[in-house]
Amino acid sequence: MKLASVRLITDDLPALTAFYSALTNTEPVTPFGPGDYAELHTKGSIIALATSAAVERYNNNAAEAAANRSAILEFEVDDVDAERARLGNQVIDWVQEPTTQPWGYRSMLFRDPDGNLINLYSTGH
Repeated sequence: MKLASVRLITDDLPALTAFYSALTNTEPVTPFGPGDYAELHTKGSIIALATSAAVERYNNNAAEAAANRSAILEFEVDDVDAERARLGNQVIDWVQEPTTQPWGYRSMLFRDPDGNLINLYSTGH
């Protein structure tokens, strides 16, 4: 089994797509044409974004936009502090500034425009 992607549901696809495009330094892909769905392909993973309308139409209304409070999207980066500086104007909701954790990793937490929690961390290796 292979985890193919993480899909986030939103009521503002353009805003969330722009946010994740800036975060990941990747261009969005719309494999099914523009409209209700976009993907951002990162090294080893895909962030899929879909509208509430798409979930209603294709997924029996099984997910709700901007309602996640239990998952954290985690990205390993080379330099957390450099990413903090780069994302300074892009991120509105900072949860934790860059911090060195007791196990040696450096990490920071923030929320995307829909409130999903994101952790950027570096292992220090």
